[in-house]
Amino acid sequence: MSYSILISISTFVYFFASVFYILSVIFNKERLGLVGKYITIFAIFLNLAGFAVRWIVSYKLGIGRIPLTNLYESLVFFTLCIALVYIFLEIKYKNYFISAFASIIAFITIAYSSLSPDINTKITPLIPALKSNWLTIHVITCFLGYAGFALSFVISIIYLVRINYLNLKLNELDEINYQMVVLGFLFLTIGIMTGSVWANSAWGSYWSWDPKETWSLITWFIYAILIHARLVKSWRGRKLAYISIIGFLAVLFTYFGVNYLPSLHSYGTV
Repeated sequence: MSYSILISISTFVYFFASVFYILSVIFNKERLGLVGKYITIFAIFLNLAGFAVRWIVSYKLGIGRIPLTNLYESLVFFTLCIALVYIFLEIKYKNYFISAFASIIAFITIAYSSLSPDINTKITPLIPALKSNWLTIHVITCFLGYAGFALSFVISIIYLVRINYLNLKLNELDEINYQMVVLGFLFLTIGIMTGSVWANSAWGSYWSWDPKETWSLITWFIYAILIHARLVKSWRGRKLAYISIIGFLAVLFTYFGVNYLPSLHSYGTV
């Protein structure tokens, strides 16, 4: 089975997972959420299989690269990261409410990768600058960070509209939100550091104030301010939720917006 078919099937499976999660919220039925959980696990399996098959195909074509270097591939991997994080939270807290909203983001992300006519799904050779082992570490850590921030964004929205479900209290939401920010911040920090090492090996400079680099740093500072405010100023609740939303908007601009600017990263989204 080709990778495109696997990804297309996983797109619909993510959709059905979100449907069952939403129904579990509407009708307050945990069993529907449990169905959504198992459907999500199946979607993750298909998502991962599609990623692996594309990697294998690249070797058969003589290209031999990890599928993380263009918009299509990064969206597929980003979806996988989001799903893994929200299913982890679901298992840890035994609650389907966050998953109901996070699964929608996962579905939209992978649907955009599969259905948008503007996205090139072809497997193309790497340019010389990308032929580095640092690429894999850099991209994986960045998108794990983005996934943490995506979950923080979802939780912040839930917190601000004061939605409560299955005894998930607002103070617990606030704590989970902060945990997701710390998770995202940790991986983004590693991503920026490994990206700098990679840049030095590729272009002879650790930092060039490229638009992608600049906005990554802006995003890093936004979440650094959030963590500082939490630890030093004891900010909680709505204040941190607002900062988290602003931070995720910066993530989205770093991911998509700067691709329209002249950049060393213009060949992709990493």
